[in-house]
Amino acid sequence: METKKKIGAGRVILRILGVLLALILCAAAFFLLVPLTEKADRSPVEGSADWMGSLDDDLLLSEITLPGTHDSATQYVQLAWFSKCQSLDIGGQLEAGFRYLDVRLGADGERLMLMHGFTKCKTSAFGGALYLDEVLDQCCAFLDAHPTETVVFAVKQEHGDESVADFQRLLDAYVRQSPDHWLLSDTIPTLDEARGKLVLLRRYEDEAGLGAAAGIPLLWPNQNGHDDTSLNTAMTDNGSYRLWVQDRYEYDAADKWTAFLAGLEQNGAEKGDAAIHFLSTKGTAAYGHPWGFARELNAKLLDKPSAELSGWIVVDFASPALAAHIYESNF
Repeated sequence: METKKKIGAGRVILRILGVLLALILCAAAFFLLVPLTEKADRSPVEGSADWMGSLDDDLLLSEITLPGTHDSATQYVQLAWFSKCQSLDIGGQLEAGFRYLDVRLGADGERLMLMHGFTKCKTSAFGGALYLDEVLDQCCAFLDAHPTETVVFAVKQEHGDESVADFQRLLDAYVRQSPDHWLLSDTIPTLDEARGKLVLLRRYEDEAGLGAAAGIPLLWPNQNGHDDTSLNTAMTDNGSYRLWVQDRYEYDAADKWTAFLAGLEQNGAEKGDAAIHFLSTKGTAAYGHPWGFARELNAKLLDKPSAELSGWIVVDFASPALAAHIYESNF
């Protein structure tokens, strides 16, 4: 009798374990596979690969309304439900008309890999780590094919134990591999100077003392807080210019849209200043789901007249239609 009870209890435990395993597998499938279906419309817009060609050479890049992508390399990324922000690769974003790339890097030995927080960006859904080499290959191939264009390459040190100076030296080694493709400066250039080039901007101090070779400073205080949802744009003096940024990435969709509109309307940017307006957000939860917010916010942006847009506008789940809607404000 005692043996039968033990066998029965064992079977119950196995059933419970089986149910738990099934739940874990279902959750894994949901969080890993569902993001593969979350994609922006890829329908091409004619002329998007060369839209800067008809702009005045004398314009500063800060005077041009640039479409940009947030966490640009996250088409494939670990923990994609929480970390995926784009459904186009870098080359696809450039062809679609986006000209500001949000490039977040971490060191892997002597190489730099693309990151989003502590998660690694990947070459495919089940591929290996995405390294800076591949991203730069896509950028350089695009610029070689479209020499009237430029790419604002905004770099952030996202993860790793190396010092900022060591990080800079690793990045500088990449730049030196193809120096003709880079514009290195500490001031915002004109479009004529930037055509056919990657323009390096840095979201870190120049601890290595590289000077102009370090790139244009692009520094602003973290804007994660969301207790006061009336906050929108903040100004930072970046030395050779003033930078106005709205990057309230912990707002829900309604508050984010309000902050975005306020940033467009209220920033005090003057000629020579730059303004960046992020439409991306993860919401108020510790770990958000960017796709859900992007669908709602991108639709609102498409409904807003292009003529009312300005600055560098940075989005999640970028599409050719969204890029065209933004860059059309220049014309």
